[in-house]
Amino acid sequence: MRKENIRNSLLLQVALLFLVATLAIGALTHISQRRISAGTVTRGVEGLAEEVAGEVSLSVREYPAWQWLLSYWYEHPEELDIDYDEEYLPGTRTEEKCRTLADKYPGIQLRYLDAETLEGLPEEDQKLCAEIIYSWLITRINQIKRSHQIDFLFCVLTEPPYDRQFFLFSGADPGAVRGTNYEEVYILGTTVQVEESQREAMENAVAKRSHLADAGSYVDFYSYLDSVDGHDILIGITYSLQGLQTNIRTQTRQGTIVAVSFLLVLSSLSLILILAYVIRPLRKVQQNIRLFKDSKDSEAVTRNLARVRPHNEIGELSRNVSDLAQELDDHVRRIADITAERQRVSTELDMAYHIQEGMLPSIFPAFPDRNEFDIYAANDPAREVGGDFYDYFLIDDDHLCIEIADVSGKGVPAALFMMASKIILANNAIQGKDPAQILADTNNALCANNPEEMFVTVWLGILEISTGKLTAANAGHEYPAIKRAGEGFELVRDRHGIVLGAFEGARFTSYELQLEPGTELFLYTDGVPEASDKEGKMFGIQSMLAALNAEPCASPETLLENVRSTVDGFSHSAEQFDDLTMLCLEYLGPDPTLL
Repeated sequence: MRKENIRNSLLLQVALLFLVATLAIGALTHISQRRISAGTVTRGVEGLAEEVAGEVSLSVREYPAWQWLLSYWYEHPEELDIDYDEEYLPGTRTEEKCRTLADKYPGIQLRYLDAETLEGLPEEDQKLCAEIIYSWLITRINQIKRSHQIDFLFCVLTEPPYDRQFFLFSGADPGAVRGTNYEEVYILGTTVQVEESQREAMENAVAKRSHLADAGSYVDFYSYLDSVDGHDILIGITYSLQGLQTNIRTQTRQGTIVAVSFLLVLSSLSLILILAYVIRPLRKVQQNIRLFKDSKDSEAVTRNLARVRPHNEIGELSRNVSDLAQELDDHVRRIADITAERQRVSTELDMAYHIQEGMLPSIFPAFPDRNEFDIYAANDPAREVGGDFYDYFLIDDDHLCIEIADVSGKGVPAALFMMASKIILANNAIQGKDPAQILADTNNALCANNPEEMFVTVWLGILEISTGKLTAANAGHEYPAIKRAGEGFELVRDRHGIVLGAFEGARFTSYELQLEPGTELFLYTDGVPEASDKEGKMFGIQSMLAALNAEPCASPETLLENVRSTVDGFSHSAEQFDDLTMLCLEYLGPDPTLL
């Protein structure tokens, strides 16, 4: 940029004045902020500390057996082989421990084990579980400490007269030294003597559930967590406070008055300059924009704006508006063409949606002339078309085939693969094959022509209506949930085969379930448990089971409505990320007229 342009720049013409004002206000603001009221800081710190303590409490309580774990860590600190500050990654010791436990107890979900289950394990496995969960918890506590920039974050066990602290866990920054010495991040089992001020703080925290105490250059906050084996467990948070002064209110008020006075004077001068160098030229540009809006005469606008030629950004703006006016006619025509094309694509997607919707049975009751069973299903794709599907049909008068599937991906590719998979599954099932053979033959057919390497998870079952015997097979799909008469819904942890379309020649295994009259079977895709709220928290299997069990005598249709409304309430206005498909079968028993 030439020196003349720089000298006449609109930005430079007002920047020097605003720079002086900014420096003055910045200095005054710095003085004011440095002298913040001690009471205001204390309330702010206390509010933040309560929030952090709440996060720590939730991190501990998310494990169903948390009280058992706290007691176990307290009673066996020297026996545990703890991996501190270790992220849960492949190849770490914690991951190896998890794999060891998983090999010994297939299907175990360590995060959801309750105290009764843990107590039923051998002592060596109890120790292993305690070590793994402790490493997980430490990782979470470290994250909380770093995200809130806390000086010290810890959890201690104490008891009257509160002169000692037994450290259960402490948060650490990257590279921090853990040990038992002063100024190190204490490890599990470290016991320290405390000062009188901390004794009072802990005693008040037990009595009031939380307490904030001034400890000189630090502020200590204690929050009551629980009581285990007669000992009180407290969450401790320490913040460093510097620069507080007693005369803050007077100086803040005086500084604010001076700063506002300077700002008013400088703003007045700035407005005069802005009026001369900005507002008047902009008005001319605005008048010609309005002229173009009313007349669409780009030539007149170009002639008028040629007179607005100040050597700064306003002149550049006038030239840009002239160019825009000349190009707008062509742009409007292009927009019309694009709109027509989008309308065509939208129409085609709408047709694809209705075609796909038509392929799924959607008339209920599905079999009005059959009183041995009731069935209901629902599908809600995340986009115009999706990859989830379900199906049910009578193979013969005594055999009902039901299936639910989830194709990899979303949109049109998943919809095409879904339709092919559904047709192939139905063609194999109607031949009277065993479920495992149906999945195997379908897998081979899909692998024969699958250049995009897509795959589909499938659960398929065949119900012998006269006896209630259900033969099923699972190709990498979600566990079904079953509710027997007088009981609640629970997962059927069946054996998973590989997904269909992965590789040719895969084998699958069938298994049997005996359905008694009143038994209900619930099938679903991962869009149900993996539905998320705005914070990314998932709905989860346990919430799904709770929704299913909310109304014990509900019909299949009501069950699906309950689950969907619960998912919607959990997600609120968060965008639906995945297709959501559900199917429920209620077995009512054989037809007595046919016996």
